[in-house]
Amino acid sequence: MRVKELLKERGMTAKELAARLGMTETGLSIAIGDNGNPPLKRLQEIADILNVEVSELFTPKSNTIVCPKCGTVLEIKERG
Repeated sequence: MRVKELLKERGMTAKELAARLGMTETGLSIAIGDNGNPPLKRLQEIADILNVEVSELFTPKSNTIVCPKCGTVLEIKERG
């Protein structure tokens, strides 16, 4: 998830986000970590606070993403 990146862009800390969500910073870290699986409701709350669409928590608005395993920049293309 891109939550940490989005927090940095907005000048907000994970501690501030956790407080606004009514959870601990540790709980937030687990929820948004590599093995986290937060419910859609929680994802929507995070997206609302960060003023983004839920999908942007996972992929940037641009047409590229970076592979978390190898760092390769991948272009997202629509089928058509």
